[in-house]
Amino acid sequence: MTYLEKMSVQQTLMQRADSSCELCGSKDQLEIYQVPPSESLTAEEAILVCNTCLEQLEDSEKIEVNHWRCLNDSMWNTTPVVQVVVWRMLTKLKNEGWPQDLLDMMYMEEDTLAWAKSIQEEPASEKIIHKDSNGAVLEAGDNVVLIKDLPVKGSSLVAKRGTAVRRVSLVHDDEGQIEGKVEGQQIVILTKFVKKIS
Repeated sequence: MTYLEKMSVQQTLMQRADSSCELCGSKDQLEIYQVPPSESLTAEEAILVCNTCLEQLEDSEKIEVNHWRCLNDSMWNTTPVVQVVVWRMLTKLKNEGWPQDLLDMMYMEEDTLAWAKSIQEEPASEKIIHKDSNGAVLEAGDNVVLIKDLPVKGSSLVAKRGTAVRRVSLVHDDEGQIEGKVEGQQIVILTKFVKKIS
């Protein structure tokens, strides 16, 4: 692709996106993101993103979950290629709880959804699955009860056996840990010491 062709695509994207990141709305350090698995750089297969979004799209290790709350707005974008990127990121983050709610609300044409699904994430066998002491799968937002007294690191608090912890969140890179509030304090809890309750 020549420099002129690239500039032409960038100009088209700038017009379409009103010179803003099509995901978070930032107007700083905008770049072209070519959406996989596209072979050629066209405005139909690329979006305009800021440096922050680009870095996290290209490296899962750098994802900051709260940054992506911006998808709450961009999920309503009617441009198919933008919808594809939004859907993929929400799917990647769905264990956080709130992205699943957005996915449930999102409307996409069938062919756009097929395109979004054309890149498979890691197979399910490699996905991190959180399970309680009985082997029940834990999801973000579940309620659990402690099955033993747990001293809380760095404080004199002991979370007592039988304490209910409501609306837990999952530690996304460790299947053995969840987070929740006990006596107003956010703590990390080992999944082997909890039982899921309805």
